Amino acid sequence: MVPGQRAAALGSDPRPSQLWSATFQRGCGCGKPSALNRPAVPSLELPACRGPEFLMLESVDLECVRYCVVYDSNTSSLEVPLKDGEDEDDEDNADSEDSIHGLASGAAVQYARLLAHLTRHPILILKGGYERFSARYHFFQTQKIIWMPQELDAFQPYPVEILPGRVFLGSFSQACDPKVQKDLKIKAHVNVCMETGPFFRGDAGRLLHIPVEDSLEAEMLPFLRHLCHFIEAHLQVGSAVLVFSTRGIGRSCAAVIAFLMHENQETLKRSWDHVKKCKNNMHPNRALVAQLLGWERVVLGDSVTDVSDPCF
Repeated sequence: MVPGQRAAALGSDPRPSQLWSATFQRGCGCGKPSALNRPAVPSLELPACRGPEFLMLESVDLECVRYCVVYDSNTSSLEVPLKDGEDEDDEDNADSEDSIHGLASGAAVQYARLLAHLTRHPILILKGGYERFSARYHFFQTQKIIWMPQELDAFQPYPVEILPGRVFLGSFSQACDPKVQKDLKIKAHVNVCMETGPFFRGDAGRLLHIPVEDSLEAEMLPFLRHLCHFIEAHLQVGSAVLVFSTRGIGRSCAAVIAFLMHENQETLKRSWDHVKKCKNNMHPNRALVAQLLGWERVVLGDSVTDVSDPCF
């Protein structure tokens, strides 16, 4: 999208990063931003730009807007190729860690930079723009423009997308929601809480239930190898897997971290950081952290991560 076309602003959760990937994330102010968790947030379409200029919406006080996402039709990078005859903006390019010679910011990035001067909150840019979002998450499209507060309050967050379209992390209530299963095309469950869900009962090929109590005495380490192989087998045939626990912040997070360590042959710290970016309020207890350290020894042959770090 270039100046002269249209851009839009959309509300969502915050993440102080350069590009926002529209994935399933935890709502309620935690984790990466996600319109999927707030599918009916207000969306404003800007008037057409006059030449290289952008028009500011006087009716919107950005200081009162905590979550703002700017998107155009298909922005997929912080920069787009320069057209013939255009000058490279060295100052703008210097602002990006991914600056490449011969590239300049696209319209969504340019407009986001303007908005950034008007608010102390992060201005986010939707990766892939409306085209990618509508293609991946068509079930969140609506023609409705005006929403009542009680209607917005009625919306429930969707599971976190750990691996796009493949591995999801959620709560027991989300695992019991038929609409979530249908929309995300969930084909298998990994249940690490004591409760029993309604889906895939009696189907050992699609349900792995590891009853782990929410306590410091609970053992998960002996089951991690089987858990990882179960998820791996479903990914190989293209099945989406939902991993869940009661609230989706402790045992299920530990299970997903263990899978990433196994799948990518990476450290506990690296897998932890990945899940933390997706779900900022995750909180496996200290016993689970210790067991993940033991799993790191199994995966890598040695303990690499320092779990005394405050981030754990």
